[in-house]
Amino acid sequence: MRGPHRAAWPIAALLVAYPLWWALGFGGLAVIALAPWMALILLRRRPIRAPRGFGLWLLLLAGYLISALMLDEMPPDTYGEFGAGRVLGYLMRLILYVSLMIMVLYLGNLTEAELPQLTLVRMLGTMFIATVAGGLLGVFAPHVEFTSPVERILPGWIGGNSFVQNLIHPTAAQMQKVLGHASPRPEAPFEWANAWGSNLSVLLIWFVVGWWVYGGPRRRLAVVPLIALAAVPVVYSLNRGLWIGLGIACAYLFLRLGTRARVAVGSAVAAGALVFFLSPLQAMVAQRLDNPHSNDIRAFTVSATIAAARTSPLIGYGNTRNAMGNHRTITTGKTGWCPTCGHPPLGGDGQLWHLMITQGFTGAALYVAFFAGAIRRHWPDRSPIGMAGVLVMILTLLYMFVYDGLFTPLSLYLISFALLWRNSMTSREETAHGPRDAVSAVRQGREESRAPDPPAFPPPPERRIHGRGEG
Repeated sequence: MRGPHRAAWPIAALLVAYPLWWALGFGGLAVIALAPWMALILLRRRPIRAPRGFGLWLLLLAGYLISALMLDEMPPDTYGEFGAGRVLGYLMRLILYVSLMIMVLYLGNLTEAELPQLTLVRMLGTMFIATVAGGLLGVFAPHVEFTSPVERILPGWIGGNSFVQNLIHPTAAQMQKVLGHASPRPEAPFEWANAWGSNLSVLLIWFVVGWWVYGGPRRRLAVVPLIALAAVPVVYSLNRGLWIGLGIACAYLFLRLGTRARVAVGSAVAAGALVFFLSPLQAMVAQRLDNPHSNDIRAFTVSATIAAARTSPLIGYGNTRNAMGNHRTITTGKTGWCPTCGHPPLGGDGQLWHLMITQGFTGAALYVAFFAGAIRRHWPDRSPIGMAGVLVMILTLLYMFVYDGLFTPLSLYLISFALLWRNSMTSREETAHGPRDAVSAVRQGREESRAPDPPAFPPPPERRIHGRGEG
């Protein structure tokens, strides 16, 4: 397989070296650290192409800037003081949104020679392996945690912030009483247990594409054992959103693939289900389904978030807020004499609700339109990368109801979006000039077998388009 050009080193550093970023305390902040380098590479190749629909992301970003006007305001039935913590959270999210915008443009403006599609897909596959390893660590050594170098050098007023602490303090698992007793929910090498679940499902899709669909014998030999190992932390994560997402992924493949592929997918799912029901893991799933107490918590938080968003429907409040009381009482929030009272922050139960409180209904609508538009435009692309990318966009819209997209999940969603964009440019090039010859298709990207690679990504267009892309 052809390796990436030196211009592609920032994305290789982000994906392949992600466990190192996590150990250093950067983790989800890695894309922010690498975005300036991506921007420098972009500036050297102006004019910069942008994908269709990217104006929605720019409007989302502009709306977040305007929402800063409401940082010192408090919606009804919430508590808290305007201070450095609220401003810090706002700035971190703003910098993340800008960094992700740069990353998408950077990926779309690299040529196939600089970063082959298959290379990018396999980088995501490598990250899947690290995610499985982190999940197993969380199951078998859940108490592993350590002080990161970033945590050591940050001043206490920043590092002590609970939001920042989750990002910079590496832990193997979150200990929660989801089943009525303390049990580990894997989160390494990410910032939250829910982020682990979301990321694993997205990375699994690209792992299958890169290692099975376009893999040689040795890569394919590793796929089944790795997925079987992944099943252990998937169950221990007690993550119903992840389980539903995997079910939707199987249904999507069954509907969109050809007859022979449907039989293969159906057989694999049936075999996996049989092994699962014969294993001790099925008892844990049954326990989780019998303990749905988090439903009440989510219902309270979501209803309180919507009520708060109604008081600033156009621009939101710039950051999250804390609701008075919880799903059992309306008397108080968290206090010095009752540190366990209160509730998760409004907007903490899903990216959709997060956008409602931070950017109003306008921001939520722009987010939905951005990813739904990607599904509509790329649905006809029936190549493996095209179908996988559309599936990730569907999961993005599913997970927005249950998972906060910050930080790493949103990065993976937008890398998947960039893969779709790059694939669409390939399709237009082949429509104009015809497909590549069979020998080239077989040879490119193969080091283990003679299976064909994805179509090559074309060179950038002539410098005649300024600021608007063709994707």
